[in-house]
Amino acid sequence: MRNLNQDNITQAVIASFAETENPRLKEIMISLVQHLHAFARDVKLTEGEWFQGIEFLTRCGHITDERRQEFILLSDVLGLSMLTVAMNQQRPKGCTEATVFGPFHVKDAPHYELGADIANGAKGTPCLVRGRVLSADGKAIPHAHLDVWQSDEDGLYDVQHEGLAQAQARGTLNADALGQYHFRSIVAVPYAIPHDGPVGAMLQATGRHPWRPAHLHFKVEAPGYQPLITHVFRNQSEYLDSDAVFGVRQSLICDWVAQADGSYLLEYDFVLNPVAQG
Repeated sequence: MRNLNQDNITQAVIASFAETENPRLKEIMISLVQHLHAFARDVKLTEGEWFQGIEFLTRCGHITDERRQEFILLSDVLGLSMLTVAMNQQRPKGCTEATVFGPFHVKDAPHYELGADIANGAKGTPCLVRGRVLSADGKAIPHAHLDVWQSDEDGLYDVQHEGLAQAQARGTLNADALGQYHFRSIVAVPYAIPHDGPVGAMLQATGRHPWRPAHLHFKVEAPGYQPLITHVFRNQSEYLDSDAVFGVRQSLICDWVAQADGSYLLEYDFVLNPVAQG
């Protein structure tokens, strides 16, 4: 430990984890150090550049609060969020694919009865959303719990509006005994992820845009089935091929169909994967 240099410091740090009791934590920490040190060597990282990196992470921490999670945005735009989803949420063919959770979910969103308007005053073109929650063999999953959230016509979620008195364009509901659900909301539009902070500065510096294609967020749960966190994307939306957070899957793209009264209809069935019986 008294004669460390660039050639032996990595092994010294790894050796410091020898007494780590949790084997998974030990595995993660050793791999983290190996990859961090390899990265620094690969790019020949300077002290000034590393200090800039620390300042960037510090700014991410300073801007993060109960309404905004800059570290989730950072994970999203680097593709790490979607990578972990892809590795951990593999499902049999025919089951609805998972995608990123995003930073705008709110616990304890208001509960609505089937058919209610979850927009609750949010700006946007009216839209009826309906479908079924099914098992992989096509059977209805009764009373599945759906958690839904989306942005408004201005591309903002309710938590991004200062002083808003009530939740808008978000809510929970339960499918009926036949697995059917339906609710009213507004048409999804493309929106930019928050880009007035350090993540936005990184996107600008690397020539990337902050836009996401139009989508609704869904979290679908039922006893005996793997929870599903996903989006339904609007077909023909901009940015389907350049989503800032890499979340688009072809199977999640759906048509919003214009109706005679100027509203829209979205129909989508969710297929859940059963939990393996041990």
